[in-house]
Amino acid sequence: MTKADLVENVTARIARTAGPTISKKDCARVVDAFLDAIKDALAEQKNIEVRGFGTFKIRQRKTRMARNPRTGSPVEVSARPVPVFKPSKELRTLVADADEALELAEKAAADAAQRLPSGPMLEGGPL
Repeated sequence: MTKADLVENVTARIARTAGPTISKKDCARVVDAFLDAIKDALAEQKNIEVRGFGTFKIRQRKTRMARNPRTGSPVEVSARPVPVFKPSKELRTLVADADEALELAEKAAADAAQRLPSGPMLEGGPL
């Protein structure tokens, strides 16, 4: 999903629940402001917790040794902060349940396909 898709989805959800009270342009501004607020907080080394969704954090990576892919010589990679996202328990459960539902739907479709009759009529035979 791209940011444009996200704006479209949010605009449609607001229109369903509150009526057409926000334009796509205004919704795009809200989405941009939300993402900018997250980026600004992370740049200031602050954590962001969104209940029911997850937590954005800054994690310190330790200094480590790596290899230069061209020469194969060892290179020291310095310690640095990296942004990470930890999904909430609710979000993990939602994703797991959606995956299980998809697997059940695929199994049901496969079972239905096996029960379809086969024969000359379905294989391009005479009508």
